[in-house]
Amino acid sequence: MLRSLPVEVVRGIRLTLVFALLTGILYPLFVTGVSQVVFHEQANGSLISDKTGQVVGSRLIGQWFDPQDLRYFHPRPSATVDPATGSPLPYAANNSAGSNLGPGNQVLISRIQAQIDVIMATEYGIPNDGVPVDMVTADFSGVDPHISVASARIQAVRVARVRGLDPGKVEALVDKYTDGRSLRVFGQPGVNVLELNLALDNGEAG
Repeated sequence: MLRSLPVEVVRGIRLTLVFALLTGILYPLFVTGVSQVVFHEQANGSLISDKTGQVVGSRLIGQWFDPQDLRYFHPRPSATVDPATGSPLPYAANNSAGSNLGPGNQVLISRIQAQIDVIMATEYGIPNDGVPVDMVTADFSGVDPHISVASARIQAVRVARVRGLDPGKVEALVDKYTDGRSLRVFGQPGVNVLELNLALDNGEAG
């Protein structure tokens, strides 16, 4: 048995090197190559560029738009904070998190009511059944790139008025940048806020 030990050790080293080559080099290169060819945009971060070609963000990560700037569609609230200071910093992509506040938490209730007050003061044509829930609540990641179609349609009225645009063209732009259900089954349709606002700035609605 001891005589065969060197042979077994050499065999084990060879197998280790073979599997290291296969799983550590060849397989990753194969997967990377396929993804670059078949899913090039997704493999490189689903990046979004402005009309000058400058990369301004990703389709997968939301960005904050100042709620006081009424020219733009606004994303849903975000509970992310600055990891260095702990101060609120909406859409901090380096510190994705939710608020972890329960529905009976008074802090959350007060925050939602304050958000409703702002919406009622700035938006037009709020439906009789109330404000869409995503307009007043944060999601679990804090960096959701989408808003609901209902939220976008409410905001479209305000954006069209402030920018002096045809409401119908702004509504059509909302439709254009609405993403459907994942695999046509999961989730709900959503509107990508960054893409929609870039389209506005690019004059797609006039």
